[in-house]
Amino acid sequence: MYSVVERELELKLVLSPERGIPVPARLVYRTDDPFAVHVTFHIGSESPVTWTFARELLVEGVFRPCGHGDVRIWPTKAEGRSVVLMALSSPDGDALLEASAAVVSAWLERTLRVVPPGAESERLDLDGGLAELLSPRQAGRLWARGHFPARGEEPGRPADEPSDGDS
Repeated sequence: MYSVVERELELKLVLSPERGIPVPARLVYRTDDPFAVHVTFHIGSESPVTWTFARELLVEGVFRPCGHGDVRIWPTKAEGRSVVLMALSSPDGDALLEASAAVVSAWLERTLRVVPPGAESERLDLDGGLAELLSPRQAGRLWARGHFPARGEEPGRPADEPSDGDS
């Protein structure tokens, strides 16, 4: 069983220093995925978009600029308010989103109470996952599905498929 910490909020998609449009969003933290946070944009629409990145990145970004590549987060002031900016980049485009620092911080505090920093790996049940993968029952299923080569076969090639050297 796992817990979920959610918060719906309105982000602002920053189009220019003078212009932005509201974007409904949901922050989600699940204890079965303890290192990650999930941000879903356009909730309630036919095509919501979800970004997943490290919780640690968001925690750090509330206090100082961090991240590189696809996700960058930093605190700043906008119209006298403390905000957190998230710059997201993908092959489909870039977005700069603004969120209330107080709202994001309060939500993060709730996630940190559920799974404190440093305790994330305790939630993963790596031993249970490995035991399942290595169990004779699971190995039998993988053999039946053709995920393991039979003796004399090349990995990843069904027995009836010719190899490059066959005619």
